[in-house]
This record gives sequence, C-alpha cells and structure tokens, in this order.
Amino acid sequence: MNFIRGVMGGQAPGPQPSGAETIQKLCDRVASSTLLEDRRDAVRALKSLSKKYRMEVGTQAMDHLINILQTDRSDSEILGYALDTLYNIICNDEEEEQDENAQKQSDDLGAQFTEKFIQDSEHITLLLTLLEEFDFHVRWPGVKLLTALLKNQGVQVQGIILVSPMGVSRLMDLLADSREVIRNDGLLLLQQLTKGNAAIQKIVAFENAFERLLDIITEEGSSDGGIVVEDCLLLLLNLLKNNSSNQNFFKEGSYIQRMKPWFEVGDDNSGWSAQKVTNLHLMLQLVRVMVSPVNSPGTTTSCQKCMYQCGLLQQLCTILMATGVPADILTETINTVSEVIRGSQVNQDYFASVNAPSNPPRPAIVVLLMSMVNERQPFVLRCAVLYCFQCFLYKNQKGQGEIVATLLPSTIDANSISAGQLLCGGLFSADSLSNWCAAVALAHALQDNLTQKEQLLRVQLATSLGKPPVSLLQQCTNILSQGDKIVRRGSKVQTRVGLLMLLCTWISNCPIAVTHFLHNQDNVPFLTAQISENLGEDERLVQGLCALLLGICIYYNDNSLENYTKEKLKQLIEKRIGKENFVEKLGFITKHELYSRAALKPQPVFPSPEQMLFDHEFTKLVKELEGQHRLCDGVITKAVHKSSEEDKKEEEVKKTLEQHDNIVTQYKELIREQDAQIQELKEQVASMSSQNEQMQTTITQQLSQIQQHKDQYNILKLKLGKENQTQSNSQGDGSQVNGLQTEELSQLREELEELRRQHTLLQTQVGEKDVLINTLRSSPQMAEGPSAGSDNTELLQELEVLKSQVQSQSSEISQLKAERQELLKRAEARSADTVPTSDSSSDASKMADLESRLTAQTSEKEKLEESRAQLEQQLDSAKSTVAILQTEKEKLQTEVQESKKEQDDLLMLLADQDQKIHSLKKRLKDLGQTVEDEDDLDARDQTSDDDDEDEDEG
Repeated sequence: MNFIRGVMGGQAPGPQPSGAETIQKLCDRVASSTLLEDRRDAVRALKSLSKKYRMEVGTQAMDHLINILQTDRSDSEILGYALDTLYNIICNDEEEEQDENAQKQSDDLGAQFTEKFIQDSEHITLLLTLLEEFDFHVRWPGVKLLTALLKNQGVQVQGIILVSPMGVSRLMDLLADSREVIRNDGLLLLQQLTKGNAAIQKIVAFENAFERLLDIITEEGSSDGGIVVEDCLLLLLNLLKNNSSNQNFFKEGSYIQRMKPWFEVGDDNSGWSAQKVTNLHLMLQLVRVMVSPVNSPGTTTSCQKCMYQCGLLQQLCTILMATGVPADILTETINTVSEVIRGSQVNQDYFASVNAPSNPPRPAIVVLLMSMVNERQPFVLRCAVLYCFQCFLYKNQKGQGEIVATLLPSTIDANSISAGQLLCGGLFSADSLSNWCAAVALAHALQDNLTQKEQLLRVQLATSLGKPPVSLLQQCTNILSQGDKIVRRGSKVQTRVGLLMLLCTWISNCPIAVTHFLHNQDNVPFLTAQISENLGEDERLVQGLCALLLGICIYYNDNSLENYTKEKLKQLIEKRIGKENFVEKLGFITKHELYSRAALKPQPVFPSPEQMLFDHEFTKLVKELEGQHRLCDGVITKAVHKSSEEDKKEEEVKKTLEQHDNIVTQYKELIREQDAQIQELKEQVASMSSQNEQMQTTITQQLSQIQQHKDQYNILKLKLGKENQTQSNSQGDGSQVNGLQTEELSQLREELEELRRQHTLLQTQVGEKDVLINTLRSSPQMAEGPSAGSDNTELLQELEVLKSQVQSQSSEISQLKAERQELLKRAEARSADTVPTSDSSSDASKMADLESRLTAQTSEKEKLEESRAQLEQQLDSAKSTVAILQTEKEKLQTEVQESKKEQDDLLMLLADQDQKIHSLKKRLKDLGQTVEDEDDLDARDQTSDDDDEDEDEG
C-alpha cells in the first residue's frame, strides 16, 4: 500500500523509479495480489498513468487488464477501472497531441493496441457480455471502449460482432437505457458499427431501430433538437443509404409518414441556429436517400408515391416557396424536391401546379428559372434549380409539351413571364453560365420527344427592329458561327458547348430538324471549318461536338436536300477533313475528364462554374450514338465510312427488316393471344379437374352412406320378421276371446300386412335407385345443350310433386294409425265387459270406413308408383348431371329415414299389441276361460296336418 501511495500521492525519499518500472511493479501487483482491494488499487493506479505512459501501459498491462475482466466480474469498481484503462490506451482522441506527426503516431499506436486486443475474438465477446451489466461504472466505459475499437479496426470488429450470438441485440439495448449519456454514446457506437456493413444494417433495422430512433428524434424536439437528433439522423442515414432491403422496410413500416412533421417550419424563419440548419440538412438528405436515382426503380417509385400521399412533398414545396430560409437549406430542399418528382407523373403534375406566394401568383417553375438565369444568385443554387427543372421534365412528355408551348407564337402572353421566355433570355444573355444552363434545360424539354422537336422548329425570334424574325434554330447557329462577336472570349467555350449539346439533342432522330439545319447554307461550312482547324486544348471539345453534330446530320439525313445528301456530306468530310481526322476529333468528347464525371449521376455537381461543360443526359446520347468504349462501333463512325452502295444495301436491309419486324410483330401478337387462350383453357381444365375430384369424393361418401343404410335396413328386416311371427301367434290366441276382438285383430293384421307391402315396396325403390346411381356414374358423357337442361328441370319439378304426394300419403297413414289406436283402446274396454254396448254398431261402421280409406289409399299409391316408374324411365333417358345426382341422393336419404321411422312405428305398434294380447289372455284365464298357449296351438296344427295326410292316403 505504501508503494501505491507513493505512485498516487507524495514523494518517497531516495531515487524515484521510472514510469516503466512503476508500471511493471503495478502489473506484478495486479497479477500476484490475492486481496481484491490491492488489485483494485493497482488497476486504479494504472488508469491514472495510462494517458501519460500510453505505450508502456498498453504493452505491459493489457493482458493483466483483460484477465481482470474475466476473473473479477463480481466487483464493478475494478471492472470500471480496467475498462477505462483499456479505453485510454486504445483511443486516439488525445487533446495533448496537436501537431500532425504526433497525431499520426497516436493513430498508429491505437491501431496496434486494437489489433492486439482483437487477436482473440473472445475478448470482444467478453466485452459484449459486460455491456449487459446495468452498473453505470461498467456499462459506460464498455460502450466507449467498443466504440474506440470500431473506429480503429472497424471491419474486423464488425465481423466478430456479427458472428457473436445476440451481439447486435445487446448493443441495441443501449438505446433503451434511461441514462442519457449511455444512450447518446450508444448512438455513436451504432454509427461506427453500421458503417459499410449491409448485414449488420439489416439486423439493426429489424431490431426495431427505426421506431426507437424516430421516437428519440421526436422527444428531443425534431429539427429544433440538439446534437442527439443529429446523431440519430446520421445513424438512420447509415441504415438506409444503398440498402434496398432497409429502404423497403422503412417504407412498409409507415415511417415515411413520420418524417412530415420535421419540415413544418413557421412563418418566422429568422434566427435559425447552426444546429437546426445541420439537423434539417440531414433530414433532407434522409428523404433523398429514399428516392435517390441510384436506388432500384421499384423502391424509388413506391417511396415517391408514399411521399405524395402523406403530404411530405407538399410540405417540402412550402419550404421551397417560403421566405427567410437559409441559402444552403433552400438549395438542399430544391435538390430533394427534384428527386421526389423525378420520373413520377403524379408528383410532376403536382409540382407544375405549385404557385409562389406573390402578387400576382407565379408558378414555382417560373420563379426557380428566374433564379437559374440570374447571375447574381449563388452557383450551387443555380445548379440545384437546373437539376429540379431536369427532374421535372424527366420522362414527362406532358411537361415537355407545356414548356415548349410557352415558346410558340400562338401561346405567348405579353403580360406575364413564361418559362420559355426565361429560357430564351438565358440562352442569349451575356452570362456564359446562363447560356449553358438555358441550353441544357431546353434540351431536356426535347429529350426523347419527336413531337416537341418538330414543334420547336416553329419558334420565331425578333432579333432587332426592322429585321425579319429568325427561327430559334437559326439563331443558335448564328451565335455559334459569330463566336467572339456575340460572347466574351473568356466564356466562349462554355456557351458554345451548351449550344452544341442543344443542337445535337434537337436534330438527333429528327430528320425534319436535320433538313432545317442543313437548309442554312452557312452551317455546314462552319462545322467543317471548325473541325479541320488546329486549335488549342480548350477548343478540342468544341471540335469534337461539331464533328458529332455533322455526323448526326449524316446519319439522320433523309436526302431531301440535293446539295446535302448523305453521300455529298461524306465526300465533303473526306475532302475537307479526312475520315480518320474526323473520327479522331469525334473521340475528343469521351476522352475529356469532365465527360466521365458527368456520366456518373444525373445531378449536375461541379466544383466551379468553369467546369460546368457536360450534361448527364447528353453523355447517354453520345454513348447511344458512338458506343461507350470503342468509337469504331458507333453508328456515326460507320455512317461516315460507308459507301453509297453500302448505304443503298443498308436501306434495302432496313426495309426488309422493317417488313420482317412487322411480320414478327403480328406473329408475336398472335402468339400472345394463343398463349392467353391456352392459359385460360389450362385454368378451366384445372378448375374442372378439382371439381371432378370433389364430385368423385362426394359420390364415394354417398355410396358408403347408402351401403350403411342398406345394412341397417337388413338388420331391421330380420328383427321385423321375428316380431311378426310372434305377433301372428299372439293374434291367434286372442281370437278365441270373443267375436268382436277377433274382427279387430284381423283388421289390424290386414293393416300390418299392408305396411309390410309398403315396406317391401320401399326396399324395391331403394334398390332401383342404387341401380340408377350406378348407371349415371358409368355414363361416359353428360347431357349437353339447353334441351337436356330443360328436361332435367321438368324431372326435378315432377319429383318435387311426387315428394309432396308421398308426404301427404304419410300424413294420411299417420291419421289411420291414430284411428287404429283409438279402436284398440275401445277393444280393451269391451274385453273388460263382455256385454255388447251401443257403440258396437258405430265401431263397425268406422271399421268399414277405415277399410274403404285404406283401399283408396292403396289405389292412390299404385298410381303414384306408376308415375314414379315413368319418372325413372325419363331419368334413364335424360343423362342427368351431378347436381341431379345430389338431389336424388338426398331424396333417397329422406325415403330411407322415412322407412326407418315407419319401421320404428311398426315395432312400437307390435310391442303394444303383444302386451295387450298378453293382458287379455291373463284376464280370460282369471275369468275361468281356457286359453291355449302358443306351443299347444303349434302342436294341434301339426296333428291336424298329419290327419289330413292320412285321410288322403286312405
């Protein structure tokens, strides 16, 4: 302890040990001390020396500190000291080191110690485990240490965290920490973690990062918030930039709608703080990331649609037209609006309808173009306006037509400033940057639009009083040919390059415009003179563009002018310039360094106005005409080298190819129609196959149910046969009681026989229905046509009538059963008193009536049987459909159910009758009457039969 106090506090007498010796002794104490307090004091001492003796502590103590992290997990204080010490030796943010060489040495030292620490990936896993500790003295230095490791060796540490179980999830928990300092440093840690690693970006996004970050931004005050909002926005940019998966997840999670409140600025836009400007700038960049032209087209289109629907585009246009907005925010807002509307017809139409809050109101496009052609406006703002105008016209033929219409004589309004007037004014102004911007903007109004190229040929310009107007095409060529007389020498190249790009775009793929251009006798001599001269380095680009313009005149020439046919222009090039020299000058365009820079992305971004020479869409035109790598493959180069015979052959081949293309197109349309029909038939076949399978399953189930009903019916039949035999014996005994009961019993026996016949008839019907179903299933084809359908409908109607008749017959049979029950009750009463009563005559009449009704019912049933037979014959001839099979099945089930009911009723009736007969026998025995049993009757019957046989033999 005295040693520790000497290091930490007062001076000890005698020679003082060096820093390396002191650190060595402290490391020995950490390694050998058995008391936790001694180790803690030693680690605290190392922490105090780690900044001054960074090299010595890192070299000697790192292993001991890592061992402390592994073994002393129970003491948060010593863990905090160890983590702080490791952070001090690994972190490169040293305030004491000011000069560049010292900072470089510090960076190298931090990288070395970081590499040593991460040699064993378990050290990073250990650090991730320590981050789960809630203790502030452990968690906070752990976050700072891991952030420093990511800064020094980001790729390696990212790889270890990625494969560590729940590694990213542990770090995401930092955003939910209630202590702001840990949450804020956690944001910095996640920024380093997500840099350039798409896999980690996806994991972080699916760990609900978007929800948490947007909540933090809202809690901190959105654009008015502090540095925490900036950190959240930077992390969101890391997660979304160039990551289509996260972009789709952000859009589908309805997080774009939550961005709208960020841009709600008030009327008072004075006094914007630097932090607010930074926050809003990052918010605009976040919007641009979602709709960047480099994203996949599907993602960009869906995000543009969402931004319009949620009102975000409208909010951005409000900022665009607001006053008092800082210049850099206004510039970035213009760029953001540009990419939100680029290629989206709905968004472009909305932007065309936006008006500036002026008196009178002016379209936002006009106000922006006024800034573009105003040389007093900042350069970056003018570039942004040009980009916005280009994006407004991108794939927007409607907008192109509206812009060109403002130049036509019939639509010019002298009382208002139009977009066309501003473009013409900038095209012919003294400012070369305005010339270039106006020429490029006008070229975008003609891009891939043959109609507007032809319409622009009608534009006439009044150059001066007393002189006739000239066409816009002629005026452009006049400025080119006059050169130094029109424009200042210093900016001559930029103006001429802009005009040449406009002319190349204008006459490309437009033979009428080529004819108008060649009609001016001065144009071709001017171009050949420009190409053939040996000019300086700055003029080479102009020569290349002149060669491109002349080549377009050859390639798209329809030979309508006798003096400037394709062949004569090629002869002129060969005589005045030389074919090889012409191709060499044509190659100056793609060899220019600014050409490659402009071809990278659509947005015009230039370090200075002097480097503003090429437009992105124009580079695409050059690639289309001359190829991207080999100029000899270009259509213009081939057109110049071709002879007249080759041209004729090519024309013939073109015609043949056109005819062939027409034939191929017709066959393609026919094939498409046939494919559609085949697809439709396949769908029908699949549907009918599925229906057939369902019907087969249904029929199988029905057959199994019918078989079950047959089995049940056979069982009931056997039971009924036994009970009928018992009933006949009991009825024979009861016939000896008295004459009146014998008559009733015989009547009941007849009714029972009738019910048996009905039951047998129903059984026959069930068998016939089974035969009918099997016949219908084996039928190879279904009945087709309206006649079959109408026959089936009539049969169904007749079956319904038959069903109703059977139901009415069943009700009548039920009534007869009730009357029979009443007669049985009266028979019981008479058996108690053998003296006939006055009711006997009425009972006899009722019995007669019952017999007549039964006879009528039997005849009616025979008629119904005949009608049923006719219907079955009609069903055999009608080839019924599956629907009729279903109806027939249900009818059969109903009849079987009714048959079962009738059988149950008969069983109950027989049981009651047997009980009554037994009771009557018992009463007769009590009265002293002789009653023979069933066995005696059977024996007597057998004896009588034998006597009859003996008499016959005698």
